[in-house]
Amino acid sequence: MDVVSRTAANRRLLADFFDGLEEDQLDARSLCDAWSVREVLGHLVMPVTVGLGGFVVQIVRARGSIDRASEALAARLAERPVAELTGLLREHADLKVPRPMGQLADTCLHLRDCARPLGLATDADLADWRAVLDWFTASRASGFVDRRTLPGLALRATDQDWSWGDGTEVAGPSEALAMTVSGRTAALDDLTGPGVVVLRERITR
Repeated sequence: MDVVSRTAANRRLLADFFDGLEEDQLDARSLCDAWSVREVLGHLVMPVTVGLGGFVVQIVRARGSIDRASEALAARLAERPVAELTGLLREHADLKVPRPMGQLADTCLHLRDCARPLGLATDADLADWRAVLDWFTASRASGFVDRRTLPGLALRATDQDWSWGDGTEVAGPSEALAMTVSGRTAALDDLTGPGVVVLRERITR
């Protein structure tokens, strides 16, 4: 897979998605506890507006907390007009970053962080979710998947030929598997298998 081109396609998809939302939808809570849907958009434009140096400065201001720095920057950027932010996503869609799989995962996950609570079906391609699941299970994807989440489990996608592990099974759509493995409890109800109980305990502790 060409990760950079797929990330670019997803940035354009996200721009179209946010452009189609009403004000009440933009102000709704996303699946990210700290952010509204509008603030998720602010977060998504951070790589194309702030850069690594600017983010480091914000971390210093947040007394070393990456989470607080990210939340503050996303909230600040979200104050800009939506059309300006989606324009930035399109303009810089092809931007390459040092951790390309992290950016691909971000576009997939954050699209659904916003679409799921709004009851919208907009989603990334199955091939994208496959790449994200491969990355999550091969590397534990620091910052995305807690290293304690997966041991002893077997994951199986029900919408494409993908599986991982030989432990207690957790099965479901690729999107729901990736969302749950990365800590989103909202996707748990879309999963089946005896391993769901274990997975639920691990991501809610």
